Amino acid sequence: MRIMGLDFGTKTVGVAVSDPTGLIARGLETITRREDNKLRQTCRRIQEIIDRYQIETIILGYPKNMDDTVGERGRKTEEFGQMLERRTNLPVILWDERLTTVAADEILEERGVPAGERKKEIDRIAAAIILQDYLNTLEKNRGNRS
Repeated sequence: MRIMGLDFGTKTVGVAVSDPTGLIARGLETITRREDNKLRQTCRRIQEIIDRYQIETIILGYPKNMDDTVGERGRKTEEFGQMLERRTNLPVILWDERLTTVAADEILEERGVPAGERKKEIDRIAAAIILQDYLNTLEKNRGNRS
């Protein structure tokens, strides 16, 4: 069972996929678009990845505020998730993504990636962090049932 993780931003979507066992996430790519509401090519690319990797579930990073409220970006993410469900016929699970971009930036900094180059990689890494957090939660819940 392969799962896709997405980090949905105003101009980019970071994409990660799990390994076939559903244990390990890896960042795949960053999809870029010119405008926030121009999603046709983004959706087409996501569908290509779904088909190639035989994705069964999509985990969509949910940008909640630190006080647990949902702002404008969160509402746009909810709309994007609903659209993805309709277009792909796959379940889309909203997953708390607070501080994943900060964590992704720290990872890139530790790897020695110059600040100017991090922007190209940060969304892909954030998607992998979101997906890995979800996979870890699944695994933990499996262990609690044993």
